[in-house]
Amino acid sequence: MELFVNKIMQKWIKSVSFVFSISALLSVSFAAQPETENPYIFGIHPYLTAKELLERFTPLINYLSDELDQPVVLRVAKNYANHIQWVGEDKVDLAYLGPAPYVKLVENYGQKHLLAKIEVAGQSTFRGAIIVSQNSRIKTLTDLRGKGFAFGSPNSTMSHFVPRFVLWQAGMTVDQLSHYQFIKSHENVVLGVLLGEFEAGAIKKDIFNRYVQQGIKVLTWTPPITVHLFVATHRFPQQQLDKVRQLFLNLNEHPKGKTILTSIKKSITGVTKVDDQDYNELRYILRTVEQLKSQ
Repeated sequence: MELFVNKIMQKWIKSVSFVFSISALLSVSFAAQPETENPYIFGIHPYLTAKELLERFTPLINYLSDELDQPVVLRVAKNYANHIQWVGEDKVDLAYLGPAPYVKLVENYGQKHLLAKIEVAGQSTFRGAIIVSQNSRIKTLTDLRGKGFAFGSPNSTMSHFVPRFVLWQAGMTVDQLSHYQFIKSHENVVLGVLLGEFEAGAIKKDIFNRYVQQGIKVLTWTPPITVHLFVATHRFPQQQLDKVRQLFLNLNEHPKGKTILTSIKKSITGVTKVDDQDYNELRYILRTVEQLKSQ
């Protein structure tokens, strides 16, 4: 376990250091901008390294900057909770949110302005997987009793909340595991399972597809959950809301739309309208998990 933790911490420290560097650069750029050129801040949760997120979202940031005729800059949060707080307290103008952070955001801070949700392979839902190593003898979820389990972030939809609900449906609680740990990211979960520090772990489908050839397999899939979405906070200009919402929806037909969306994630095929009720099923799952945690 010590070797695994050291490897994870080395990777995490590098990632966090980059986040702080990006934040510092952004702060400097704010000060350098004339008052009339204050940029819109686009916030995002750290589901990948800050460097990779910057690369993936730059085409979208450039598109929004050009169309809004105002600079837009990316800000990567230190963690999921920090991202929820930034959006909730209107410290950013626009944001990309995972389903569970969005539900928690509304619960703790109230409704924000909904802009659009992504579509993956033509669907506005996505799935996660509970994985084991390729040579594992574990066949069912109940076989995980007395075994170790890796979660990603405590606030992750597919690396904590939904798989924990799936375990509960199978009659399993975390108390029946030998140990479990939150190890920051989906990639760390894969690494933990491959290193043998955990017999199983929870990741989203696209991460599974990326690492399936490295020696992991699916024990079970989660139910489909409504996908990530874009929101505007209350500090974003009211008179610009309709415009920015349409800018996202226009990506389906824009000449650069496919490039912009697949830069974020290769499997994104479009964007569509979003309604708060789309997340009601997830709200039930989150309430159930919170009740389990309090027992």
